[in-house]
Amino acid sequence: MDFKVIWTDSAIADLKEACDYIARDNPLAAGKVGRGILDHVRILETFPLIGPAYPPRSRGTIREIVYRNYRIFYEVMDQPKRVHVLRIWHGTRGEPEFC
Repeated sequence: MDFKVIWTDSAIADLKEACDYIARDNPLAAGKVGRGILDHVRILETFPLIGPAYPPRSRGTIREIVYRNYRIFYEVMDQPKRVHVLRIWHGTRGEPEFC
């Protein structure tokens, strides 16, 4: 019954960018944040509907969860059972664009 989590190229690039930015000042913190985001995303395998719809009050398939200051945007597909991680977005950056 678990969903398969698939990372988009944009989400991978976002995660790398965030970790690279943090690593300039603190490599240990960068590793901790990166692992934390990866661990947080794993919950979507079992509970893909845990995050609220994005944008708020919409009926779309995009949802978000939060880890520290990072917003994790994802899309749930029922058939096949997949979760696509779309973006990893720092909360101070405004709203992301989805292609």
